[in-house]
Amino acid sequence: MSFLYKAAGWGSIFAILALIITFLKQIIALVSSLLALISFFIFAIKIIIVLVFIALIAGVGFMIFRSWKANRQPK
Repeated sequence: MSFLYKAAGWGSIFAILALIITFLKQIIALVSSLLALISFFIFAIKIIIVLVFIALIAGVGFMIFRSWKANRQPK
């Protein structure tokens, strides 16, 4: 009968280890999904910054073209 007590002790230790391993796997999955979400937001911010610079360059070019065109017209 004493071997049953030893088996029960080892079984509980293995069950706790299995729970810890499952918990760590869930934490790793959560962290990886959060990293994917953060990287998506960083990518979106980079795209917005690039679009703002393109709009800025286009606006400056339009202002230069408009002033050049206004200076060419006879007064």
